[in-house]
Amino acid sequence: MDDGWRPDDPTGTDDPTGAPAWPAVSGRLPPERPAPPPISGRRKLLAAFLVALVVVGLVAPVTALKLSSPGPTATPSVAHGSGSVRVAGWTPATYDPGLQGDSGTAALLAQLFDGLTAFDPSLAVRPALADSWTVAPDGRQLSFHLRPGIVFSDGSPITAADVVSDWLHLLDPSRHAPLASLLDDVVGAAAYRQGSGSRAAVGIEARGDSVVVRLVDPAAWFASVVASPALAIAPPAEASSLDTAQAPPGFVGSGAYVVAAEDAGSITLRANPRYWAGPPAIGTVVVVTDLGGQDPVDAFASGLVDYVPVGEADALWLRYDRQLGPQLREEPSLSVTYYGFDTRRAPFDDVRVRQAFAWAVDWRRIALLADGPGSVATSIVPPGIPGRSAADYLPPFDPAGARARLAAAGFPGGKGLPPITMVTDGTSYDEAVVEQIRRNLGVSVTLEIEPSDQYVQTLADATPDIWSMAWIADYPAQEDFLGILLRSGSTSNYGGWDDPAYDAALDAAGRAAGPAAQATAYAAAQSILRDQVPVVPLSYAASGSHGTGSWALSRTGLLGAATSGMGIPRFAGLAWAP
Repeated sequence: MDDGWRPDDPTGTDDPTGAPAWPAVSGRLPPERPAPPPISGRRKLLAAFLVALVVVGLVAPVTALKLSSPGPTATPSVAHGSGSVRVAGWTPATYDPGLQGDSGTAALLAQLFDGLTAFDPSLAVRPALADSWTVAPDGRQLSFHLRPGIVFSDGSPITAADVVSDWLHLLDPSRHAPLASLLDDVVGAAAYRQGSGSRAAVGIEARGDSVVVRLVDPAAWFASVVASPALAIAPPAEASSLDTAQAPPGFVGSGAYVVAAEDAGSITLRANPRYWAGPPAIGTVVVVTDLGGQDPVDAFASGLVDYVPVGEADALWLRYDRQLGPQLREEPSLSVTYYGFDTRRAPFDDVRVRQAFAWAVDWRRIALLADGPGSVATSIVPPGIPGRSAADYLPPFDPAGARARLAAAGFPGGKGLPPITMVTDGTSYDEAVVEQIRRNLGVSVTLEIEPSDQYVQTLADATPDIWSMAWIADYPAQEDFLGILLRSGSTSNYGGWDDPAYDAALDAAGRAAGPAAQATAYAAAQSILRDQVPVVPLSYAASGSHGTGSWALSRTGLLGAATSGMGIPRFAGLAWAP
């Protein structure tokens, strides 16, 4: 399957008709600075917004209108060598690929560690550390064949045994890895990560230079799953030193870059001269983690960064600015923001209570007013995912019906309900949701905002009554949303919902003989989801970008500077124009 496509080919361009550089693999943003990283992960659970933190050549940039408008207009003359670039980013929560759970961490680690596969600009799966793979006739076994001679950045060989060790390390039940459910299609994987099965029973093994994976059922998407940053390959000997927010001394990776230095405001990456695809065009990438109190536009205009996400409020005037407008980019995002209930305890263990709260909120209007007409989420699966149904699975807005359902559950007018708390990491929708519940259901909900760096742990350890999440695709398949987020026992099923009929529908989709049968099975799952309402989808917008993605400023002459729909950057695809 190695057709000559090179992930480090800097063919991106500022000309919207040009061919951009390769995209990245893979899980929200305020106008004053880059947003806290989402949490989806591959399952980067996004919690407040979606990724857009950095750059990857996936889609051609969008050219902005060159008209004058209010606001800053002067872009300073900044001297750039061909060997460095500065991008806005976030300090990682960990340097262990298997433990990453937010998009900011994944965006950085995707530069430092490669997986067996990756995505090209059309979201097709391509070879990376594996130069090819084969699928057994029954679809239940895949064999990934490693490239000959590949090595880590210190020159030590990357072996099939290293891959097996890393993936089993991800599943280790003592580690509670956020995205361990990515491997649930593998024989014995779910049982092992849940502590009810043995490591030896997991269907992953090394055979020479190949990694052989046995699946419970045929899973057409599994080669895409392998592209997740959570399944990237780190040296097994370094495993114990990587679970830290600071890179270990003598950092060793498998990706295009290695960590050269860190300080309070930046992380400096150097090109890996032993990278399997050849040294990247940009020798040094400085990930700026502290804008020094400047907002993103000022940080870009002052030359502090060459690439930075900006909010919709800034994009509205930037697109008309003569000098900054041509450097404005609109980028797609395969993402969804949704609200969920803790279905494991009262009152939301009762479907009638969930329906009451869901029907009491005009989710369409909230998304429309906040993010624009294209943003309204009609299902948990966002547009752009292959095979996605265009049917509307959003619960109805029915205040009278909501009050009737609450009364039928034994809480007329909200009387008798325990105190209800909504915890999020801060979204533009929270207050509207709380107010509509109060107005249409007569129930007061206490809203609490949790710091983004603590939010994921809160969801895992003490799930609130009501919570929110933004999720960006780990791989372009419906299973990444319907299965990873809501299948019984999934590590990302924060509300603890458990529905055998729903799981059976997902299983049927995995076994489906063709697209039509798969679509029928997923439609059945979506109908169950709409009726049982463990979660409610709200918006497909990232950074309020009217449902298409997010906005960023990218320096003129920086080639390959755009994010993929997966939201993960690929620094190896960057280059400065001559």
